[in-house]
Amino acid sequence: MERPLADEIRPRSLDEIVGQKHLLGPQGLLRRIVESGTAPNLIFYGPPGTGKTTLANIIAAKTNKRLYKLNATTASISDVKDILADVGTLMAPGGILLYLDEIQYFNKKQQQTLLEFMENGSLTLIASTTENPYFYVYSALLSRSTVFEFKPVSAEEICPALRRAVAAMEKRLDLRVNCSDAVFHQIAAASGGDVRKAVSAVELLCRAAVPEKGAVELRGEDAAQAAQRSAMRYDRDGDDHYDLLSALQKSIRGSDPDAAVHYLARLLEAGDMLSPCRRLLVIAAEDVGLAYPQAIVVVKACVDAAMQLGLPEARLPLAEAAVLLATAPKSNTAHNAIIAAMDDVRRGRTGDIPRHLKNVHADSAGETIAQRYKYPHDYPHHYTPQQYLPDALAGTQYYEYGDNKIEQAAKKYWDQIKGEN
Repeated sequence: MERPLADEIRPRSLDEIVGQKHLLGPQGLLRRIVESGTAPNLIFYGPPGTGKTTLANIIAAKTNKRLYKLNATTASISDVKDILADVGTLMAPGGILLYLDEIQYFNKKQQQTLLEFMENGSLTLIASTTENPYFYVYSALLSRSTVFEFKPVSAEEICPALRRAVAAMEKRLDLRVNCSDAVFHQIAAASGGDVRKAVSAVELLCRAAVPEKGAVELRGEDAAQAAQRSAMRYDRDGDDHYDLLSALQKSIRGSDPDAAVHYLARLLEAGDMLSPCRRLLVIAAEDVGLAYPQAIVVVKACVDAAMQLGLPEARLPLAEAAVLLATAPKSNTAHNAIIAAMDDVRRGRTGDIPRHLKNVHADSAGETIAQRYKYPHDYPHHYTPQQYLPDALAGTQYYEYGDNKIEQAAKKYWDQIKGEN
């Protein structure tokens, strides 16, 4: 049975690993740790195909420890105990290095099983995860490990790995494989920073190509068809989902319409329409707010239109909403006001509602007590001073006018009217 190409050409030295220069460059901390021959407990965090498993293999070879591999999606406590039974035996005289892939799928009890052996140094753990370890890994295990973040590999860095892949396929097929630099870059760019995915695409294209005169050619149109949406790393329950929504909101908050439509496009291309619809409505209230109060009305209309149209046409009203919000003036004064008010409520700073604001009702003796409420519409400019907050909060200010045209106009209006009373 033939090995997958990505496994066959897997790097066997640090210099062969593509990407991760921040970790494995000449002065990278992780490179210095590996070259020292030591193996502390490590957690590798990052997307698939970025070198986590490859580096674990290299570390095991340099430290002379026996490498065991488990995938937490299928492994159980009994699998871990079977491995730990080899500690201190002739099976693992130099100690054990356990590579635990997708550690986020181990529950707290399963993770705790590893601690005793990590404490006495008989087991070295290298765990990998595609999710944020600070959310998914048990804190006691985190405190005994060092976390390193792996980043998606750029297309330029992936291309050398693809040339190695082509050389390996030429040996397998006993044919010459022709591939232009443009097609190499196209395959690399479509992989979404996943080296394994890019190498697998080369393998697929080589096998699908029709030999002519002892050679096959990798064509751009085939690469585009094979790629489809492969550049999209997206899990609606994972970090990528929330990272994209966060990037969308922060780009709009930062008034960058180009970044806003980019992140919107990534969400829509992944087939997720509901999440950006909800987030755009939030942004209209949270970030644009009273600087342009009509924005939420326009965004709601765009969202309703998108829900009626469905994809792909829904991209048009949603793009309109994203650009409108990104280019609109910004104010978070209403957001700040309700956050401050709710904070007081949670801390018990409430107090009794002033009598003149309560609904008219009888007291305990059955007699109706006069409210002494002043009806503002009976006064000039429909305003008259009276206390509205409870006595315990009298004078508290939650809302402050923003420095935009609309809120400053309202401030000027009320400063003049309230100044006359």
